[in-house]
Amino acid sequence: MSRIGRMPVTIPAGVDVKIDAENCITVKGPKGTLTQKINPEMKLKVEDGVLTVERPGEEKQQKALHGLTRSLISNMVEGVTNGFSKKLEINGVGYRAAKQGKQLVLTIGYSHPVNIEESDGITFEVPDPNTIIVSGADKQKVGQITAEIRKKRPPEPYLGKGIKYSDERIRRKSGKAGK
Repeated sequence: MSRIGRMPVTIPAGVDVKIDAENCITVKGPKGTLTQKINPEMKLKVEDGVLTVERPGEEKQQKALHGLTRSLISNMVEGVTNGFSKKLEINGVGYRAAKQGKQLVLTIGYSHPVNIEESDGITFEVPDPNTIIVSGADKQKVGQITAEIRKKRPPEPYLGKGIKYSDERIRRKSGKAGK
């Protein structure tokens, strides 16, 4: 059996898990509500505050879905209790970020400021002009929005200017070789 798939997901106090007839799971907690459609082959059981995922057979597709389903549900429970966040850093002369209402305004070397709107469930924090923190309950959405912000000005290898993840290392290149 899958090592990840057979691990039970503990449901903390204050989190409500509902599974309907079409294997659609809804997790409700202090940080919000998340809904996910699960493959109908997977069997979900909630007993005594513990959710387990079982697969019907040993086919390759079912084995792959077993661990995936458990990970998705675990991330949903983690998201509605603690939430997820990613941190971005901006490097470059004159590059900065600011928050105006529900918009993130980036000044990153273009002739115009780049505006990014907060979507539902996602919030931006700008503790200082060179740091952006994207947070929310949905892990996939947080990662996607963070990647879209980074794509506006990815870090370049010569001077290191651009937007990068806080834990990302940029492989630097040397400039022109002189005589």
